[in-house]
Amino acid sequence: MGVLITGVAGFIGFHVAEKLLVRGEEVIGVDNINSYYDPSLKEARKNVLSNYDRFKFYKVDICDFEKLESIYRNHEIEYVCHLAAQAGVRYSLINPFSYQKSNLEGFLNVIELSKQAKVANFVYASSSSVYGNNKKLPFSEGDRVDTPISLYAATKKSNELIAHVYSHLFELPCTGLRFFTVYGPYGRPDMALFKFTRNILEGKPIDVYNFGNMRRDFTYIDDIVNGVVSAIYKSFSYEIFNLGRSKSENLMDFIHLIEKYTGKKAELNFLPMQPGDIPETYADVSHARELLGYDPRVDIEVGVRKFIEWYLDYYKV
Repeated sequence: MGVLITGVAGFIGFHVAEKLLVRGEEVIGVDNINSYYDPSLKEARKNVLSNYDRFKFYKVDICDFEKLESIYRNHEIEYVCHLAAQAGVRYSLINPFSYQKSNLEGFLNVIELSKQAKVANFVYASSSSVYGNNKKLPFSEGDRVDTPISLYAATKKSNELIAHVYSHLFELPCTGLRFFTVYGPYGRPDMALFKFTRNILEGKPIDVYNFGNMRRDFTYIDDIVNGVVSAIYKSFSYEIFNLGRSKSENLMDFIHLIEKYTGKKAELNFLPMQPGDIPETYADVSHARELLGYDPRVDIEVGVRKFIEWYLDYYKV
């Protein structure tokens, strides 16, 4: 019996898959390896996973129902960890239909096939973006999230609603995970840490939105993976959990750490707030602590250093 991971060549999917493979689990990985960002990084992640005997990879788009169905038919899938999605708030402003395809149609394909396969648990990625412009901090799962301010956030909230329907009608155990600004080795090139590090090392300016008055709950990948793996093996009728560090950090402090560990000074290009963005995120993780045993421990000083060490080695800087 295996674990199906969609988006397995993505940042979080890769790390979750490797954690499970090290434990001796069978992992069936699905990813279309699209060109939203450099596909060579996705290929590199996949190649690491391919070193494990219990890993089987399919290059399939989750919007292709027939190919996806054949994967379910050819494997005994006990757990599903659905991480494939079109990510990013800003990209949703210019390419909305990619979100409609992956995050709505693709999500429905995966959850419907999971229902048909009678899997023991369906775990999926949501996002801290669903909290929109909520003023109460920290964000907790009981807060109202019916006023999203980006299409990306709207699709993630839609995923939570669809999961609730499948849980209610078909008794499919469903767990949604609201991720808070995940970073670390093999991270996404469209995320701030990756972009800032690259530009600082290349002597290029970095864009700093809201004139630097931003705070984020930066969460190291190892902490996220521990939360995801716990969610896979602890089934609930329907639950949603925040997975964050539970510490809101000033963006400028984050940038200073990048400067410290690259040994270079950043050239800052201060800009106003971007549409769809929010000034602060901060996760209340008490619910995840209680039910998942989630215990985030990696602070940004350690996390940023580990990312930059990886970056320098991977790109031979």
